[in-house]
Amino acid sequence: MRPLTDATPKPLLMAGGRSLIEWQLEGLKSAGVHEVVINLAHLPEQFECALGRGDRVGLSIRYSREGDRAEDALETLGGIVRALPHLGAAPFIVASGDIVTDFDYASLSSAAAALGAGRLDAHLVLVPNPPFHPRGDMGLIDGHIAPDATEKLTYANIGLFAPRLFAGLEPVRARLFPWLYAAARAGRVSGEIFGGRWYNVGTPDDLRRVDAELRAIPPRAGS
Repeated sequence: MRPLTDATPKPLLMAGGRSLIEWQLEGLKSAGVHEVVINLAHLPEQFECALGRGDRVGLSIRYSREGDRAEDALETLGGIVRALPHLGAAPFIVASGDIVTDFDYASLSSAAAALGAGRLDAHLVLVPNPPFHPRGDMGLIDGHIAPDATEKLTYANIGLFAPRLFAGLEPVRARLFPWLYAAARAGRVSGEIFGGRWYNVGTPDDLRRVDAELRAIPPRAGS
């Protein structure tokens, strides 16, 4: 996304009249989420200036700071572990701040119940493979994530996780995959396919296209 991200963190880039992360926050709020933790590295002070403690967007926002530069980011796994002290004992949603989607986060309630009861440790949302990622990441068999499946889909950067999954890990730079595949092969990770609106904004051209498409969508009542 450079040069746009030289001066602005990617989730704070504007599309459809609001920042990318605000589209996510709106979706979470609409689903009944009240508390959000945002992982910070690149230009962290801009998030705090733009979102504060969440009063403007109707949420309670806390921050898990990983550093001050992009290279300080701990990736998804390390970022989750770093944020654990803010997350409590219940299953929590993890979603990228730079995707835009109309996925209904409230639909994760049944998966959250399964995680809370100890039947599963995680639940992932998958999408049909976009043009920029035609080979996909993982498959889905009988409602469970199958890393070695022949037909693969793309991880939507939306997941639900039980805190116990990360017990004993250190908050160091580490990716979620392939680390999570061990739990998936043990049958502890369920999944679903989402076919609705989902944008992963990866280039300035993507941002311009998403901006135009979002501006053409009628606003929701009350938004």
